[in-house]
Amino acid sequence: MTRFFVQPEEMTSDTILLTGANLSHAKVLRLKAGEQVLVFDGQGSQCLCTLSDIQADCASLTVLERSQSTTEAAVEVTVYMAFPKSDKLEHVIQKATELGAHAIVAFPSSRCVSKPDEKSLQKKLERWQKIAASAAEQCGRSRIPQISVVKSYTQALEQAAQADMPILFYENEHATTLRMALDSKSWNTVSLLTGPEGGLEEKEVEQARNAGLQICTLGSRILRCETAPLCALSAVMYAAGEF
Repeated sequence: MTRFFVQPEEMTSDTILLTGANLSHAKVLRLKAGEQVLVFDGQGSQCLCTLSDIQADCASLTVLERSQSTTEAAVEVTVYMAFPKSDKLEHVIQKATELGAHAIVAFPSSRCVSKPDEKSLQKKLERWQKIAASAAEQCGRSRIPQISVVKSYTQALEQAAQADMPILFYENEHATTLRMALDSKSWNTVSLLTGPEGGLEEKEVEQARNAGLQICTLGSRILRCETAPLCALSAVMYAAGEF
C-alpha cells in the first residue's frame, strides 16, 4: 500500500491534503479516486485513507481509520557517529533508519578529517533528514529518526550518557563485549557511540568512561567507521527481540 508522510498537524482533520512532493509522488504512481493509502505523521501515528479527489494543486484524502503503528522498535537506540569523510554518514543514516534507529547524532572528535562549518552543516542536515524520511517511507516505518549535530565531543558524551545503556566502541578494548554490557542490566534506551576513520584517542575514551559510558569491543576485527554503528545497532535490535 502506498505510504505518505505529512506533518502531525495535518492529520488532525478527517480530510488530509497532499501537496508538494507528496502530490508529485501520487501523480507518478497514477493513483485514482477510491484507492486506499496510508498516511503517517513521522511520530508513530497513522491513518488509513481513501483518495477522494486529485487536482493539479492537491490531492484530497478521506480518513477511514486512525491507529498507532506497530512497526517501531520497543527499544530506543540512538546512534552517535563522529563525522566521517565523504558521504559515509548518508549511508549510515539510510541503513540505521531501516534497522530501527530512534535518532542519529553526528559529532566532531580529534581525529575527524571532515569538519564541516556551520553554513555547510545546515545544508547537510536538510539533506540527511530527507534521506531518513525516504528510508523510513521505503521500509515501512511510521517514525522518522531525528538527525542532529552536536558542536563538541563533550556534548555528545553528555547526551549519550542519558540512556539506560550508553556504550562507546573502542578497538583497543578487549575485555568487555557488547553482549556482556547488554546482559549487565535491563535497558529501554541505548546510546551507541563510534569514532571516525582514525578512531578515537585514548584520552577521548577515558573521557567517555568518566562520563559514564561503557567501553566495549565489537570483536577481533577492525571495522570501518561506517560499518561499526550498523553492526552494533543490528546486535542491539537482535538482543531486544526485534529480529
